[in-house]
Amino acid sequence: MAEAELSWVSGPVIRARPRGVFSVSEAVEVGPNRLLGEVIRLAREEIVVQVYEDTTGLRPGDAVTGRGQPLSARLGPGLLGGIFDGLLRPLGSGDIHVQPGMRLRPPARVAFAPRVRIGDRLRGGEAFGEIVGSEPRQHCLLPPGLSGEVTHVEPAGEYDEDSILLQLRDASGRERGVGVAHDWPVRTPRPVQARLPVRRPLVTGQRILDTLFPVGRGGKAALPGGFGTGKTVLQEALAKWCDADVIVYVGCGERGNEMAGLLKEFPELQDPRSGHPLMRRTVVIANTSNMPVAAREASIYTGVTVAEYFRDQGLHVALMADSTSRWAEALREVSGRLGELPGEGGYPAYLSSRLASFYERAGRVTTLAGQEGSLTLIGAVSPPSGDFSEPVTTHTKRYVRSFWVLDRDRAQARFFPAIHPLQSYAENAELFADWWAEQGNPAWLAQRRLLLHTLEQRTQVARMARIVGVDALPPRQRCLLFCGDLINEAFLRQSSFSPTDRYASPGRQSRMLQLVARFTERALAAVDAGIDMAHIAELPLVRPLMRMGEELGEQQLDAYERLAEELEAAFDTLVREMRDAG
Repeated sequence: MAEAELSWVSGPVIRARPRGVFSVSEAVEVGPNRLLGEVIRLAREEIVVQVYEDTTGLRPGDAVTGRGQPLSARLGPGLLGGIFDGLLRPLGSGDIHVQPGMRLRPPARVAFAPRVRIGDRLRGGEAFGEIVGSEPRQHCLLPPGLSGEVTHVEPAGEYDEDSILLQLRDASGRERGVGVAHDWPVRTPRPVQARLPVRRPLVTGQRILDTLFPVGRGGKAALPGGFGTGKTVLQEALAKWCDADVIVYVGCGERGNEMAGLLKEFPELQDPRSGHPLMRRTVVIANTSNMPVAAREASIYTGVTVAEYFRDQGLHVALMADSTSRWAEALREVSGRLGELPGEGGYPAYLSSRLASFYERAGRVTTLAGQEGSLTLIGAVSPPSGDFSEPVTTHTKRYVRSFWVLDRDRAQARFFPAIHPLQSYAENAELFADWWAEQGNPAWLAQRRLLLHTLEQRTQVARMARIVGVDALPPRQRCLLFCGDLINEAFLRQSSFSPTDRYASPGRQSRMLQLVARFTERALAAVDAGIDMAHIAELPLVRPLMRMGEELGEQQLDAYERLAEELEAAFDTLVREMRDAG
């Protein structure tokens, strides 16, 4: 292993005089505490290292030792249910502190069952065993890039995940030992057989997202919002209710007290799908704002590498990153200490390419083992002062297909989720029309367009009403105001703390969407036919429509059908009474 002598320290950045050969991105250990770092720049007589731990106490002359391999994460089944820092070191529940030089997590104990025999030939990424009793189901994967003939495999039993369970003879005749866990460079995407088109949405249980602005399973979404608009609460709701097999939650640079509360609460959450603790299928990576800034930069890559590992198991994975703005701030700080020429907003010129390299690791794929897996990335963005024209937000918009804008005015009005329906978008929503048709709503796309068009018209009419007053508006415009308010209250408002309404299944969403869309169609047609808007607003069914999210739960889907019959009957009666009066 190469060595160097430390000569200069500036926060997380050090320089050293090498006495051997180093390579860019090589992991190194610095000083007497063996602090973890990474080589980020090479010169003839100097190396520059980014240190991922507190550099207090380092002195010129301290040793810098190369590991001979890139900065890597130890991937294995023991990750599920764990809480780690940005370097994948274990944290206790509610504890956000690690000791300098602390090593990686201890190996987990797993129940192994072989799936191969002596003489079998394996390719990189294929499964050679299974973790018995794991939920979700997990396999023992051969590391990508390693292949050969099986010469020995251990019998079924319990082993440490670092134990050698398989002996493989590669093409050169060299014997290689393989365990359940293996290392993978965090900055290198894991290979796949093929990337597949996104065909179905990731169901989140949030009506405004699933219906108006869906993200594909294997897609990318951004969640920008200023302070206090509900980003963290919404991401926690997505983590709990979305239909992913594994959740990876990366808290990157958030406030320490907030993250400590999350670390305490997450293990107490119940998985609504199985009734077991949600942590059984969750990995939490916490890197708070008071932790070393360079480790914040690494935490995003660590999180997406862990997510890719479970994707390669043939699982559907959702990664929540909160927030990429704090990660970009870490890039800016380290870049400044390196003396690099700043770009827009003081961020380094390579901010855009770093964001792209993160979001492009999402996708629906065929794994090396021939299974289908997916990785969905949802990144929160915290623009200063809610300015969506700042660099992190504008660059992020280039790489995501779903953009969920959290609006401060809606949040202050206690309207949650505070997603603005006219500033948000989903570019590939049309792709999911067939999926919604399979769920029993072939008219989903037309109904979605009707809601968005009505909300847009309502905004224009409301602006006019503030000038001339509601009573001075023509009947159709007053109807648009009323229908827009109905859509907001009956369909888009959804409390994460409501036992009844915190989750809406696709079937329930379809029924609610059909009701508000049909009411809007019938109300506008009735007003155009000359029916007084006051008669429509006084219909007895209006209150049940407004309250259906809270009063009609998942077990009362038949009640939605009865409400639809009442709606048709009520408008038929209005039309008949108008004709009789005429």
